[in-house]
Amino acid sequence: MASKLFATKPLSVIMEEAKEGGEGSLRRALGPLNLITLGIGAIIGAGIFVLTGNAAAENAGPAIVVSFILCGIICAFAGLCYAEFASLIPIAGSAYTYGYATLGEIFAWIIGWDLILEYAFGAATVASGWSGYFTSFLEDLHIYISPKWMATPGTEMVFYRGHWGALGSLTQTLATAGVNPATLPHATAVFNLVAFCAIALITVVLVVGIKESANFNSAVVIIKVAIVLVFIGIAAMWVLRHPAAAAANWHPFIPANAGAFGKFGWSGIARGTSVIFFAYIGFDAVSTAAQEARNPQKDMPIGIIGSLLICTVLYIAVSGLLTAVVPYTALDVADPVAIGIDATGVRWGSMLVKAGAIAGLGSVMLVMLLGQSRVFFSMSRDGLLPKWAGAIHRRFRTPWISSIVVGICVACFASLIPIGDLAVLVNIGTMLAFVIVCAGVWVLRVKRPELPRPFKTPLVPLVPILGILTSLAAMVSLPAKTWWRLLIWLVIGLFVYAFYGRKHSNVRKASQLGAPVK
Repeated sequence: MASKLFATKPLSVIMEEAKEGGEGSLRRALGPLNLITLGIGAIIGAGIFVLTGNAAAENAGPAIVVSFILCGIICAFAGLCYAEFASLIPIAGSAYTYGYATLGEIFAWIIGWDLILEYAFGAATVASGWSGYFTSFLEDLHIYISPKWMATPGTEMVFYRGHWGALGSLTQTLATAGVNPATLPHATAVFNLVAFCAIALITVVLVVGIKESANFNSAVVIIKVAIVLVFIGIAAMWVLRHPAAAAANWHPFIPANAGAFGKFGWSGIARGTSVIFFAYIGFDAVSTAAQEARNPQKDMPIGIIGSLLICTVLYIAVSGLLTAVVPYTALDVADPVAIGIDATGVRWGSMLVKAGAIAGLGSVMLVMLLGQSRVFFSMSRDGLLPKWAGAIHRRFRTPWISSIVVGICVACFASLIPIGDLAVLVNIGTMLAFVIVCAGVWVLRVKRPELPRPFKTPLVPLVPILGILTSLAAMVSLPAKTWWRLLIWLVIGLFVYAFYGRKHSNVRKASQLGAPVK
C-alpha cells in the first residue's frame, strides 16, 4: 500500500505525452518572448500595486526594500530548479508533474492540491486588488458604482475625498487628517461584483485560445512595464528635488520593533518578506505553459529566469522610491502606488498609474487562471481528477471546461473572501510548492544522473538545499492561523484523493495489471 502511494510516473511516459499532437492536445504556439512576457505579466501585479503598501505600513517600514531583496534571493533558488525541470519535462502541470516524476503519487497529489492555493486563490486575490483600482479610476472620472458591489460581504465602506474606500484601510489616514469616521457617508458591502466580472471576462479570453491569450498578455505587459518605469522616473525626480523630505521618510530605515513578532525591526523584515512574497508569484506559472511552447527545452529557462530578473530590479526601485515619497505609515491603502504618485504633485501620473494597475492586474489574473486550468488538465490526464477537467475544445484547443469551472470558483472566492486572508494562503501554498520542486531536482539528480538536461541548476545540491531552507524560513514567519488553514486545506485534499484519485489513478491501474502507464 505504502509503495503505491510513492509510485512515480515514468519519465518516458511523460515525454511521450509532451510529443502528442492533434485535436486532443494543447497547441504549441509560444516563443521565448511570449514566455518572458507571460512571466512578467504574472509577477508584476498585486504584489507591487497592492500589497507593498500594507507590508511597509504594518511590518517593515522603509526596510521593505530589504524584504524585496530577500524575496528575490529565495525565488532565484527556486527559479533555477524550476528552469531545470521545465527544460527536462516540457509538459503542462508544473510542480505537480515534477513531483509525480520524482517523489511519487502522494506528493504529486499534495502539490497539485496545494497549487490551487497559489493559482486559484492567487487570481482571486488579484481580482480583489483590481476591483479597488478600477473603482478608484472610475471615481476619478466621476463615475460611481454602488459601494455595496465594491467589496466582500460585511466590509464597512466610507466616502472620503470623492472616493469610496474600506474603513479599515482608511483609519490611519482619517486619524492623521483629524476626521471622525462617524461624520462620513457609510455603506456595507454585500458582494464584490466588480471582481466577479473581471474574472468572468478573463475566463472568456482563456477559453478562446492560448495564442490570443498570450498576445493579449504581451500587449498588457508592455503597457504595465512602461507605467512602472514612468512611476520610477517621476518619483526619482521628486526625491532629487526634495532630498530632505525623502531622508525624513526613510528615517528610521528599520523602525524599532513594536513588541510583537513581525511588527517592525528585523522580525518585521522577515514577516514583510513573507507578505510581499506574493509579489514574486508568477514566474513558476510560466512552467505550466511548457506543453504550449514551441521549443520548451531552450525557451522555458529563458522565460522563467528572464522574467524573474527583470521584475526583481523593478520591485526594488519601486519600493524604495514609494517609501521615500510617502511616509510608510500612510501606505496601508488599496492603491499605494497611486498614493505615491499623488504625493509628487503630478496629477496626470495618478490616472496613468491606476490605468496601468488595471491593465497589469488583468494580465496577472490571466496567467494565474491559465496555470490553474493546466494543472487540472494534467491531473485529469493522470486519472486523479475527472475526465472533464482534461477535455480539449476541438476548435480552440484549450481545456475549456476546466477553465470555465476554475473561473466560476475563483470569481466567487474574489467576491466573498477578504484579500488579506487570500494573500497569506497563496503565499504559504506557493512556498510549499517551492520546497517540493527544489527537493525534486535534488532527488532526480541522485536517482537519474544520466538524463539529458538542456538546462542544469548550478551547484546541486547546494542551490536546492538553500531553496528549501529559505522557503521554509519564510513559511515559519507567517502567522499560526495561516498554517492551520494550510493543514485543513491539505486534509480536505487527502480525503478527495482517498475517495477518488487513488481509485482512478492511471499509474496505480497500470501497476496492478503489470502494464505500461497510459
